[in-house]
Amino acid sequence: MLNKKFAKDAAERAVKTAAQTSVALLTADGVMGLLDVDWGQGASVVGLAALVSLLTSVASAPAGDAGTASAVRTK
Repeated sequence: MLNKKFAKDAAERAVKTAAQTSVALLTADGVMGLLDVDWGQGASVVGLAALVSLLTSVASAPAGDAGTASAVRTK
């Protein structure tokens, strides 16, 4: 599980999750512009989402293809 391919795969998933969460926060109802965003709270939410993504990758490792962060077996 803890090999270079797994680490890259899990990191890619976490970065994508962080980006998606950031977009969701910036487009949430009631946010009028960049100056209206509570950046501290936003960073906290984005960080939590990225952490959950990493933990999900670790938990999925035994279920999916060996050496990947996927829960799906393709072989």
